[in-house]
Amino acid sequence: MNSTGPADDGPREGAVVASGARRVRWSNWAGNQWCLASVLWPTSESEVARIVERAAAAGRRVRAVGSGHSFSGVALCDDVLLRLDRLDRVLGVDRDAGTVTVQPGITLRALSEHLWTRGLALANLGDVDLQTVAGATATGTHGSGWSLGCLSSEVVSFRLVDGSGRVRVGDPTGDPDLWSAGRVSLGALGVLTAITLRVVPAFHLRAVREPRRVDEVLEAWPELVRDLDHVEFLWVPNTGWALTRSSTRTDEPVRPRRRRDRFHQDEVVDNWWFGAVQRVGSLRPSALVPLARRLPSAGRVEFVDRSHRVLTAPRRVRFVEMEYAVPFEATEAAVRAVQQVVAGLSTPVVFPVEVRCVAPDDIPLSPAHGRATTFVAVHVHRDHPHEEYFTRVEAELRALDGRPHWGKLHGRTAEDLEPAYPGWSSFRAVRDRLDPDRRFTNPALRRVLGP
Repeated sequence: MNSTGPADDGPREGAVVASGARRVRWSNWAGNQWCLASVLWPTSESEVARIVERAAAAGRRVRAVGSGHSFSGVALCDDVLLRLDRLDRVLGVDRDAGTVTVQPGITLRALSEHLWTRGLALANLGDVDLQTVAGATATGTHGSGWSLGCLSSEVVSFRLVDGSGRVRVGDPTGDPDLWSAGRVSLGALGVLTAITLRVVPAFHLRAVREPRRVDEVLEAWPELVRDLDHVEFLWVPNTGWALTRSSTRTDEPVRPRRRRDRFHQDEVVDNWWFGAVQRVGSLRPSALVPLARRLPSAGRVEFVDRSHRVLTAPRRVRFVEMEYAVPFEATEAAVRAVQQVVAGLSTPVVFPVEVRCVAPDDIPLSPAHGRATTFVAVHVHRDHPHEEYFTRVEAELRALDGRPHWGKLHGRTAEDLEPAYPGWSSFRAVRDRLDPDRRFTNPALRRVLGP
């Protein structure tokens, strides 16, 4: 952790690169992480295996990257960077087993659209559907739902290329240790080449979005999460208000928002107007709070739509984020702690604080391992300083036994992370078996997983 806040794990240069190889600059969606690397676009599992085998022979490092929606440096590489964009096909659907098998580079949006044409869906989604399946599962990406786990908990099996270039299969019967650890792997075990996920029959959701007093929401939170299939709220800093977003499964026919209303809320208000507030705030920080309090609201909105259209939303405003997973019982304490931090900041923030919960799972490096979990996410515009805010929030949520989201900014290290994860040693044993030479490491992984 640096002296100013959660580490950004910035680019590292100077790695051995083959003579004449062209180094390309890659950056993530937010623009806060970048690296220079020899970039390759494999198109098959055998090609991935050959690349890793040759890298192993030459003593080079390899990392695979998806759509760049991680804010941490987990994907960075200054040697051989594999872009998985061309490994983006659906390989098969098994209706009897209730599974779909895909290549790692397919986005959640493309997969959801494909499944819908087959009368199927993913049981849960986060709000960003441009993530690749491999990236989302590797970092423990989640949605919301008291009885629903993170996306990684839906992984049935997978194929990956290990540190020597050998193809391995992780499943509960053939290699249960690999399967268990590899569902949230941070890319430290190898390069995924195929993933099989559980799917469910396609379903509609009746969605309700409405502003409510944040104190009222916190008081009702235990009942809300148990009564509704999906529920989250976004507290607006420096106000007493929260925007609640809830949805329940329904047999009602699709009754979507009118195109004009959807465009007004999702694009004009949530993106254009909010982005304008952030840009003005970059020039005049003192104007942030007054402007944010003037953000328009559509009031209560209710509609019915396909599940993936309800659970996801466009994100045009670029930001950086830190997210912590705390025990469900600590939800109110966590939100109150963030409110106190916001009230004492030297630079005001107005980006909403997002609160969601998920079911416990048994994945060694999942932030929801072994406990019902509430995720609390804080954000700032990418052009605004975040160090003071994130550092102070992290201290508060860490004191509540919080665990960081692997794809978000944080300042934790292996030394203090290991006691927070009961399955840490089992993950390390699998890593030692699959990648003893640390072919897939980078500075971020050395910090959070150890040398």
